Amino acid sequence: MQTILVTGGAGFIGSNFVRYMIDKYPDYRIIVLDALTYAGNRENLIDLEKHPRYLFYHGDIGDEKVVDNLMSNVDAVVNFAAETHVDRSIHEAGKFIETDIRGTFVLLEAAKKHNIERFLHISTDEVYGSIENGSFKETDPLLPNSPYSASKAGGDLLVRSYFKTYGLPVLITRSSNNYGPYQYPEKLIPLFVTNAIDNAPLPLYGDGKNVRDWIFVEDNCSAIDFVLHKGEFGEIYNIGAGNERENIFITNFILEYLNKPKSLIKYVKDRPGHDRRYSVDTAKIRALGWEPKWSLEEGLKQTIDWYLENETWWRKIKEKHEEYRRFYEAQYVNR
Repeated sequence: MQTILVTGGAGFIGSNFVRYMIDKYPDYRIIVLDALTYAGNRENLIDLEKHPRYLFYHGDIGDEKVVDNLMSNVDAVVNFAAETHVDRSIHEAGKFIETDIRGTFVLLEAAKKHNIERFLHISTDEVYGSIENGSFKETDPLLPNSPYSASKAGGDLLVRSYFKTYGLPVLITRSSNNYGPYQYPEKLIPLFVTNAIDNAPLPLYGDGKNVRDWIFVEDNCSAIDFVLHKGEFGEIYNIGAGNERENIFITNFILEYLNKPKSLIKYVKDRPGHDRRYSVDTAKIRALGWEPKWSLEEGLKQTIDWYLENETWWRKIKEKHEEYRRFYEAQYVNR
């Protein structure tokens, strides 16, 4: 039986990936390691708690003893564990360096020690920086513009160095903006959906014309699966669905679907270092045979419906987590 360690598996993309792999591969065993910080939520995987091929460990990827113990019992590693929110990185950069760089180093050292068969590192298109025209290829230079993207770029380079220096069988994926079920409600889509449900203002940065390529999380999970099984060691694979839209389009779609007035839109001062447009060339992963299945419109409808049907999940975060309320007030209320 193949055993895969999924770090950060209780987070948004990680939990969707764990569920995807459990469902697709009946002979795979999944071990999740998650520190359960603000965005990690064990409830994201509550339906798997008694599953015979699923195990959960509460721990930090920076804890060498914990990582060494788990790594000795697995065949492959998929590393989702990271601090991921740009806004938070502007105010708390140190946490991002600790997790995204040092944590990755701890994982790599243990993977090298235990001769792991595959080490897949999950990154982001934000490491390339902003692009006005065209799309970034995997060979383009890294020009991160926030502490978050810089910490992820640092992790990417460290992973690559372990392939070049030690021959560790590594792979890297860089995906565009994910959306879907279980996304922590500080990111644009879940924040705007849940605020709109409550008739609360939707705080839209700047002029609302920043462009992102949106990918439904299930499509990203299938792409990661492709890279894990078919990718070439030492290589990087961009993942995107070709759904480039301005933030104002996303905002208006949410309001129209929920039958809410556009007067809920509240334009707020732009954040520092806000990249104008992201776009990645996905020819490399498509050559492996992968392609996205979800249109943006259908994915958004599915996502909005999930938040409508799972109100208890997000209200528990927005109303009972003091840390979330402090962040929201500091980030948007007086902006």
